This record gives sequence, C-alpha cells and structure tokens, in this order.
Amino acid sequence: MKNIVHFEPLTPQTYQEYIEVGTQAYDQHYLHLWPNEDSSPYIATSFTLSVLKKEERDTNTLLYLIKRNGTVIGILKFTLDACLGSYSEKEALYIDKIYIRKEYSGKGIGKKTLRFVQLRAKKLGKKMIWLDTMQKGPALKFYLKNDFEIYGTSQIQLPTVLEEEKDMYIVVQKLSD
Repeated sequence: MKNIVHFEPLTPQTYQEYIEVGTQAYDQHYLHLWPNEDSSPYIATSFTLSVLKKEERDTNTLLYLIKRNGTVIGILKFTLDACLGSYSEKEALYIDKIYIRKEYSGKGIGKKTLRFVQLRAKKLGKKMIWLDTMQKGPALKFYLKNDFEIYGTSQIQLPTVLEEEKDMYIVVQKLSD
C-alpha cells in the first residue's frame, strides 16, 4: 500500500481524535520532560475541548489531523502570522506542534508534514518558517537535516517541566521564492 499522507483540517466532529492522538503522540515522545512522567500540566494546556474550541476560533491558528492511508497518526498546529527577530508577522509562520505517533516515526511522515507547511507558507508569501525544538533528542537532528538552522535559544515556559529539560533551540527555515 502506498504511503499516502493527508492533512485534514480540524472540525468539531474530529476534536476527540485530535485530543486522543495528540495526547498519545506527545506522551510517547516527551514524558521524560516531566516529574514522575506526569504530562498532565501540558495536556491541560493543549489537549482539552475548551482549548481546541478557543484555538479554532483564532483565525491565526490552523489545526490538522495527519492521516496516513486514512488512519489518524498525528496532529499539526501552526500559527500563520508569527514574527521572529527582523521577520514581521506577515513574513513568518510558526509551527506550534507536529506530533506523530511513535510507530509512524521514521517513515517520512514528518518530512511530508514539513513540505505541507512549506507549501502553505509560500502560498501566503512567507519568507520563513520557525519553531522551537528540544536541544536534546532526535527532533533537532530531524529539523537540521530538513534545511532548518539554529537561530537562537528558548525555554519551555511551563513551570513543572524538569529544569534540565527546559532548554530549546529556535530553528528557522528560509523559504525561496
């Protein structure tokens, strides 16, 4: 079977799938950030019905289910207008979340997700895409391999994250015309 990846915009009918898959994928990759592997502080800020309703009302935020061959395997969230440094809101797009269930990692889904975001950004006339990624772990290597560059540093803002896990890099990808 072909590896067909589809990005389905979130609707009220798919909120529950987004919550379930987003929570599962996050926990598969990021429990090590939390004392006692308790990710509930993050889940409460990202994967609840009230959070999704608020995010969906925000015209600057786009939410998608990532599907492979019809099966929901991950979630995508990005902010259309998000300034960074000398790049204005109109020039920069921010990727908030790309969470893919662990059993689908390493199968080209992340690369196809980045391509989807790149195409959307170019259509909107963006000059760059940016995101925050952990300084430790495989995500940084993935982004660098996919033409992102380290721009600066940041930290996870949730107070209960383990101190030694808070450091992040801001990575950017400049888009060609």
